[in-house]
Amino acid sequence: MATDLLISNVTALLMDPAHTVLDRAYVQVSEGKIVSVGQTRPQGFDGSQLDGRGQVLLPGFVNAHSHIPMTLMRGYGGGHGLQDWLEGYIFPAEARWDDRAIRAATALGAAEMIASGITCIADMYMQNEAIIQVLVEAGLSANICTGALALKPGFDPDTHPECLLQRRLTERWHGWNGGQIAIDASLHAEYTSYQEPALWTWMARYAQDHGLGFHVHLSETEREHRDCLQRHGLTPAALFERCGLWDVRSIAAHCVWTTPADWDILARHGVTAVHAPTSNLKLGSGVAPIPAMRRAGVNIALGTDGVSSNNATDFFFDMKLAAILHNGVSRDPTAVTAWEALEMATVNGGKALGRKTGRLQPGYDADLILVDFDAPNLIPCHDVAESLVFSAHGSNVTMNMCRGKVIYKDGQFLTLDLDAVKKELADYAMPKLFG
Repeated sequence: MATDLLISNVTALLMDPAHTVLDRAYVQVSEGKIVSVGQTRPQGFDGSQLDGRGQVLLPGFVNAHSHIPMTLMRGYGGGHGLQDWLEGYIFPAEARWDDRAIRAATALGAAEMIASGITCIADMYMQNEAIIQVLVEAGLSANICTGALALKPGFDPDTHPECLLQRRLTERWHGWNGGQIAIDASLHAEYTSYQEPALWTWMARYAQDHGLGFHVHLSETEREHRDCLQRHGLTPAALFERCGLWDVRSIAAHCVWTTPADWDILARHGVTAVHAPTSNLKLGSGVAPIPAMRRAGVNIALGTDGVSSNNATDFFFDMKLAAILHNGVSRDPTAVTAWEALEMATVNGGKALGRKTGRLQPGYDADLILVDFDAPNLIPCHDVAESLVFSAHGSNVTMNMCRGKVIYKDGQFLTLDLDAVKKELADYAMPKLFG
């Protein structure tokens, strides 16, 4: 249960447009929300207190594109491009999932994310209710979607499995627990649904009619982008614009092969492009043109993608890579600054998910993390943002608070039994998927 808490004597990154860093700050939390932020102790406060001396407080990270159960496929099928990897390794393993195995894998993924400072995710996968049950217990906030497919012609929304699931998830879970769980409409991608374009228009209309966001993989590989052009004479971004998919709050994952005309479409519709640099590099998909997209006005958030193609969910690593990758490719050390990488991981992700998270500001969700700046790898600190992005890693996180509830502190998981999770993985989930 969320409780009143005052964090004092802490260095606070507000993640506001002015890039404010407050020394010896006080941050008050009540009923799951940030109540006050400042350098004067709130008068009359009599709740719990936490001394943040030697630590940095910042908003929890928003993982804007994940496939959380894929933790069980960590390192599986490495050394292959996306299509060969999916068809030869991932899809056969996924065919053996059941809800019990999904729950165990999700719990493992949730633990890894929580320990590295993630408080909120946008997750696309299957068997969503099993995932939701674990995330609710773990205390993470999540936008959940199915990644709808149409692998053969013939579409009837009254019988199509993902349409039925979309309705059920929306009715049962959208807005659950004051918004901890939100449901988005979705497609997996153009290349897994082009057999039946009626699915695109159905999802677009459903999202509009029910006030949902939308989530899709977009131009992740050169082959995907090229094949779409050959099939339709349009890029995936232009094709989905024609179908109305961008007429709601939308997340477009990867965007590696998007064009300047695509960026204009995304910017005009307020679509967030989610950068997944680790996954894109490991699979050899390429490097998304993030600095150019940002200059074109596209909101850029950060995502891990699946552990199957990232191998980890340490958001500090992804932040660092998101900066140094583009600085190196463009030979410009300011192509992505430390502050811009932090914005991708926090406030931009909150915007992508339609949530009041990612900033230390009264009225925002109390999604907060503490980072130990007494750790050897963070001494000395000449610039807090530079140290967070280029020096810190997940093991420096000492506290994770989601919606005012502390779910991780000093290396201990407070909402998950990690030993029980490991046993379930060894005894059931791993044998179920891999024999």
